[in-house]
Amino acid sequence: MSDPMRPPASHPRPQTASPRSEPSRSRSALRTAVVWDVLREALERRVGATGRQALDVLDTGGGSGNFAVPVAGLGHRVTVVDPSPNALFALERRAAEAGVAERVRGVQGDARGLFDVVERGGYDAVLCHGVLEYVDDPAEGVRNAVAALREGGVLSLLAAGLGGAVLARALAGHFTEARQALSDPDGRWGTGDPVPRRFTAEQLTGLVEDAGLRVGAVHGVRVFADLVPGVLVDTEPGAVEALLKLEAAAAELAAFHSVATQLHVLGETRGSNGA
Repeated sequence: MSDPMRPPASHPRPQTASPRSEPSRSRSALRTAVVWDVLREALERRVGATGRQALDVLDTGGGSGNFAVPVAGLGHRVTVVDPSPNALFALERRAAEAGVAERVRGVQGDARGLFDVVERGGYDAVLCHGVLEYVDDPAEGVRNAVAALREGGVLSLLAAGLGGAVLARALAGHFTEARQALSDPDGRWGTGDPVPRRFTAEQLTGLVEDAGLRVGAVHGVRVFADLVPGVLVDTEPGAVEALLKLEAAAAELAAFHSVATQLHVLGETRGSNGA
């Protein structure tokens, strides 16, 4: 009987498209391109360091597989933990349609009870995208993600940025809400705010370092994409590609982290390539 806590065995790698290899770039690519590029490069470094073509990847709160399925398309084994049965059903269907069902496993659970459903220290990479905004204790969430890593593993952490929300509310004319988000401990602009918590780059890197990792890189995500009128992006020839390049150029610059809609932090354990 196979161990239910282990990802499925490796299989030959199909030619599955990634978010950056699709021939036509859509506006939705603007939301994931920067993170995908950083993650893909980190996985490539890990492959080189381990000598294993197929890595074990854990995606906490991975939902319907926006990242899990493309990662599996690179040949890796991905375990997705999510509290929503509907999201896991969509994940199963999406993985099947992409031809990677044998390398994607979905289990119901959450960040707090992570080790009720997966093993400690069993993964080369852990994705924690859009999770810290919703957990009761972000520090505990990061510690659990780190505890799931093998020595030399990497953490991909993506969370809502405070500055981007403040800027968006101000540009929409909601100045009181913008000021509220700026002063609120959780970065919320009011009781109708659908996001329970937002972070600064300093807060996220502090959580990563306090959990015992070193910060490999910090990127601002959707610095401009949420501010540019959709009609301009959709109608101007080459606008999406040009905006993608602008986002990539600004992502690593600390000056733009304070206005990004999301912040991405790559955390690395001892023994990671480049240590």
